[in-house]
Amino acid sequence: MLKQIRIAVLLYILLFVAVGSYLARARARAWDRPLWVDVYLVAADPGAETHAYMDQVSADEFSAIEAFFNEQARAYGLGVDRPFHFDLVGPTDALPEAPANGALLGTIVWSLSMRWRVAELNWSSDAPSPDLVVFVVFHDPDSRTITERSTGLSKGLIAVAHVFADRRARGRNSMVIAHEMLHTVGATDKYDPRTNMPLYPIGYAEPERRPLYPQTKAEIMAGRMALDPGRARIPSIDEAVIGPATALEIGWDRKARQAD
Repeated sequence: MLKQIRIAVLLYILLFVAVGSYLARARARAWDRPLWVDVYLVAADPGAETHAYMDQVSADEFSAIEAFFNEQARAYGLGVDRPFHFDLVGPTDALPEAPANGALLGTIVWSLSMRWRVAELNWSSDAPSPDLVVFVVFHDPDSRTITERSTGLSKGLIAVAHVFADRRARGRNSMVIAHEMLHTVGATDKYDPRTNMPLYPIGYAEPERRPLYPQTKAEIMAGRMALDPGRARIPSIDEAVIGPATALEIGWDRKARQAD
């Protein structure tokens, strides 16, 4: 009998979480008001340079992202002039470690752990709970590559962006953060995972450009700007656009909004 009660309680909790996640995603995609975004800073390493950079990060660090979304919203005729409102909360502790091999069970456990972390942060704050939470994980600027994968979770509306603690990388950092934020509201990747090259035509900002190369803008969910058929670079946020396919996925396309 006790076992049945435990199972029933667990099922109730899972149902409650599932319904809550569905309603949160539905509210986020309605675009009838700005989505409030809490931003937390995380140090990926104990290096003094990383922490020194984080200490001087202000809300201005994310102004280019907000401007990007504002400009793109106007281009699609969105009724909300400011789709995302950023609030820099401050630093927080290291995040639950993501599975290295992408195993399904490990990914599920990590996702639940992240949602629990966000719930704890919300409970400990006197401010209203945000619509979306972004963890910006800063890495040593001397690192040549970042091995951890940035992620956007639509269940829980949580984005984890791994970036460099370097002012020179600010434009590219903003690109990564905006990319992961759009994952949370339904956008999908538009690049080939084997090569990281943008997919034609949905991963190209200018698919009808002649000559096709080099592209002068990047589709935000492609993550890179194609320079020729086998070469691309990570652009700055001011070189990015939200393409029609992404706009449809997140509910910014006029036809999609009319259908809703």
